[in-house]
Amino acid sequence: MDQKNQMMMTGNLAAAWGARLADVDYVPAFPITPQTEIVETLSKWCGSGALNARFVTLDSEHSMMTAAGAAAATGVRVFTATSSQGLLHAFEVLYTVAGWRVPFVLVNVSRALASPITLEPDHNDVLAARDSGFVQIHAETCQEVVDSVLMAYRIAEDPRVCLPVMVNLDGFYLSFTREPVTVPDPKLAGAFLPPFRPAHLGFKASAPQALGTAVYGGSTYSYFRHQIHLASVNVLQVHEEAAVEFERLFGRRYGVVEGYRLEDAEDVLVMTNAFASKGKAAVDAAREGGRRVGLLRIRLIRPWPTDAIRHALCGRRAVAVLDQNLSPGQGGILFQEIAACLYHETQRPRALCSFIGGLGGKNISEGEFRAIFEQTAEAGIQGKGTGPVLLYTQAEHREMEQLQFLAHELKTGR
Repeated sequence: MDQKNQMMMTGNLAAAWGARLADVDYVPAFPITPQTEIVETLSKWCGSGALNARFVTLDSEHSMMTAAGAAAATGVRVFTATSSQGLLHAFEVLYTVAGWRVPFVLVNVSRALASPITLEPDHNDVLAARDSGFVQIHAETCQEVVDSVLMAYRIAEDPRVCLPVMVNLDGFYLSFTREPVTVPDPKLAGAFLPPFRPAHLGFKASAPQALGTAVYGGSTYSYFRHQIHLASVNVLQVHEEAAVEFERLFGRRYGVVEGYRLEDAEDVLVMTNAFASKGKAAVDAAREGGRRVGLLRIRLIRPWPTDAIRHALCGRRAVAVLDQNLSPGQGGILFQEIAACLYHETQRPRALCSFIGGLGGKNISEGEFRAIFEQTAEAGIQGKGTGPVLLYTQAEHREMEQLQFLAHELKTGR
């Protein structure tokens, strides 16, 4: 077990501590709100000698991600971080470095995408990258952030995977929220995560190697893309092995999903990230009111943990998926994936309900959670799914009507 070295820290500081405990060699960086605290902290540590790493500020997220991939290809341990529009600016390179099969860790601090613009979180930024080849781990708490960064390196650098990993945390709600965090003992962290020794870099001065990419036809291209898929599937086994070892050393266990009060639950709410803490409180309140409800938090989103989700949800009366994202013209992204993995199951829930909430960091109130549980129970009784339903209170609707009225008055000059 690790020493109980507990500190109050933000989610951003927890991410930086994860990189420090991983003893990273290189940090290419570009600042963007609400992620900047991560790279500022790492810059200070590199300057003071607390972290023996090379810190370089690049001219954009596109250059930053290119530098991260190129450095990882040479065998150094790389860490970087971004958010929102920055992740999208680097989007071309996400596919490139995943195709290079270079293991490094990228922390994304989720922030809703423009336009309109906001600095608060939802998950359209990170979920837009779900098909890039990056493994995706989504954290609920500051403790989980620091632990997930360590686990991410263990997974990324495993020869069965050799892919970059993205650790996601919510902007503001987690990035700037201080929580008690037990900092893993550096010696135990070193035992969990040995130095990076990539097998493909065992070359000698007398027999140099060159690494690069080439233009291929469809047959060869298909082969290599499928290899990325198979490597991503391998993550499920590698994650389990890493989770067992992490628990042995540090006493904390992380699964690909987390169940909360599922033992006798008739209806289950599916969520991800920091708002799942609100969901757990809502489950407790609903239980006090006599409802047999539970919550399933999806922690590993790529690869998609199909078997774990089926095990948790099959046999339930109804399932509600609360997406903190919106795919225009379709609805909730995770709802579609939950529905797909349950479709062929004979014991699938009688009803699947889709809810959209928390866009742009909008709060999800106790009343809205109550409405979710009520509508889900009714859908289960009727055996008919609902949604997508946008969570929006009467007070919020009245506020929008007032703003629309004022805009009309200004436009007409009244």
